[in-house]
Amino acid sequence: MAFVHLVAFWIAYKQNKALIGDNGITPAREVLDAAEQRGRQKTQRRLEWREQNYTEPSIPLLSVRRRKEKLLRWIGYFVDRNPRLLRVREVLWDRSDSLDRPLTTMLWLVKDRERLNPWLDRIALTGLFASGLSMLLGAANVPLVLVLWLCQRSLMAVGGPWYSFGWEPQLAELSFHSLFLVPFLSLNPLPKRDVPAAVQWTIRWMLFRIMMGAGLIKLRSKDKKWNDLSAMDYFYETQPVPNPLSRYFHWMPRWWHKGEVLANHFVELIAPWFLILPSIPRPWCICGGLTQIVFQLILIMAGNLSFLNWLTMVPAIMTLDDAFLSRTFPPAYRQLALERATAQDLSLHTQTISLVFLILILRLSAPVVRNLLSKHQKMNSSFDPLRLVNTYGNFGQVTENRYELIVSSSSSHNGEWREYDFKVKVGNIYRSPRFISPYHYRLDWVMWIATTKTRSLDQCLWLYRLLSKLLQQDREVLGLLEKDPWKDTSAKPKYIKVDMYSYRFHRKQPGEQNPPYWDRKFITRIYPKGRLASLKYLEQRIEFLSRR
Repeated sequence: MAFVHLVAFWIAYKQNKALIGDNGITPAREVLDAAEQRGRQKTQRRLEWREQNYTEPSIPLLSVRRRKEKLLRWIGYFVDRNPRLLRVREVLWDRSDSLDRPLTTMLWLVKDRERLNPWLDRIALTGLFASGLSMLLGAANVPLVLVLWLCQRSLMAVGGPWYSFGWEPQLAELSFHSLFLVPFLSLNPLPKRDVPAAVQWTIRWMLFRIMMGAGLIKLRSKDKKWNDLSAMDYFYETQPVPNPLSRYFHWMPRWWHKGEVLANHFVELIAPWFLILPSIPRPWCICGGLTQIVFQLILIMAGNLSFLNWLTMVPAIMTLDDAFLSRTFPPAYRQLALERATAQDLSLHTQTISLVFLILILRLSAPVVRNLLSKHQKMNSSFDPLRLVNTYGNFGQVTENRYELIVSSSSSHNGEWREYDFKVKVGNIYRSPRFISPYHYRLDWVMWIATTKTRSLDQCLWLYRLLSKLLQQDREVLGLLEKDPWKDTSAKPKYIKVDMYSYRFHRKQPGEQNPPYWDRKFITRIYPKGRLASLKYLEQRIEFLSRR
């Protein structure tokens, strides 16, 4: 887990200033300002309602109303009458995102929101230090994990489209679970007490939800390819960021791809039951955990899916018991671990906290289970305000064709159009993919997602801002790209456009010299539809969309 956090915070440190920094594509201050405005409005509405409708309960009312509702109302009334507590409630609860979830971030401590870059770096560096320390020690405690959770949540809250991927809340949820796995203060890699059984089962339940969510969304999607076993005929070629092996996986025979789909359904829909059914024999439980680990390793070999697969392996490893994992350690170390683990029983307060945590997880899992059973299942969603227990899923639909948005600019109306090459996004037909997992480039991923929204491009305000930054030759944003096509020339870009192309893996023909890696075909102009887009034209469009 420390390794995954290390990668996540390194990505944040390298990319966040260009994405959500002071002069970023979608500045974090805009998220904070909008949340603060919502918080003020919610607080004002609540105070007005309380002034008009609230009557302080008397003793007879206590026997009539439900105690829980009565207690919550009394607490709310007490908080709202205290200016300091009212302020704390507004910051921690009323300030919310566009989905009315509390915006949990340490950036509320910043007084000058025009200078958030140092804070973004501090949060990322703090996370790097905490995760690096945990890796070096081979252990963690509650304060260390709490720092990781707070840093991750702080960035996720203001990350906008760049943090909209399912692995972000998954990492935060796993960190929250880990708070109840680790010792309170000890950093000894061989703790004196065993992990509470209740917490172990919550980890198994989390992995079950991840895999079942991914499996059910595929069967329920409108994409028939998961049912007729043809999905893998296209997956490797159309996935977000292929790697050098993706092409060879793609060219496997069709019967092999059908077997892959069947194996996928087994791993995501059947094997997870081996993890949570209490009557399952131990060998089957071990097999269930190993199946998930092997499955994630295969996915890592087949494509660059960020740190998602590495992250999913963490709870899978946690499902393996000590008797199995101890085989990977020297005999002397195994004996020492056994002696320390059996030295003390779990204290009463540890068992109580674990039981309360289990009840909390079960309570928050109720809407998640309803979602899994629903015909209208949601993917990568949260049902509790703090996003502690979530629903997951990925690749419910697999497209048959790979489409890419190609951005190019020119210095004049009739001048040469120069394409912008991204770090790993498919573009240049002669450039082969790279192995980058578990690292990932957020801009490249979001550009791939944008190909599905070309009919409503106005939903992608960030894309217009990106184009504007490229025309301004913003150094930080250009740093997110492979290279600046105007770097070695005296000319400057004045006009910009976005075209859509379809891509396919190129099959080398006999005798062909220096073949391209991809074949591509022009589909249509995405933006602008009519006139050429200048910087002034883009700024007018951005201002119009920002006011909507």
